[in-house]
Amino acid sequence: MSRATTAEHVAQNGFTVHTRGRGFSEITEQVAQRVAASGVQVGIVNIFTAHTSCSLLISENADPAVRADLERWFARAVPDGDALFQHDAEGPDDMPAHVRSILTGVSLTIPVHGGKPRLGTWQGVYLWEHRRDPHQRKVTVTVLGH
Repeated sequence: MSRATTAEHVAQNGFTVHTRGRGFSEITEQVAQRVAASGVQVGIVNIFTAHTSCSLLISENADPAVRADLERWFARAVPDGDALFQHDAEGPDDMPAHVRSILTGVSLTIPVHGGKPRLGTWQGVYLWEHRRDPHQRKVTVTVLGH
């Protein structure tokens, strides 16, 4: 698997995730579809969301308790309505959502091999909504490779 290659092909596409409020939306299949459509066999895929109150992550995809545990941990670490925060223009979950997004990140880069994202057996790609209310989140998928 170790051979030098140049990025001869770049493809970029996007999709929208309709969240139900705070929680996880698995987007592994949407990303895999964009990678397959790109024609890239070996390279990388970058996934990016242009929002400040949601994030992207790779997490355990077999046991939903993992994501529930993450949500509970963040609720304790960055609680809604904390008096520490001045920025609450959109409610008590406003600034905590920004902090959660900064801590977890808005982009991911994953190797592509055989025309597929090279994820581990128990890995899935998720958009994590940090606001309580439903939102429409845009995701951009950029595939580079050969």
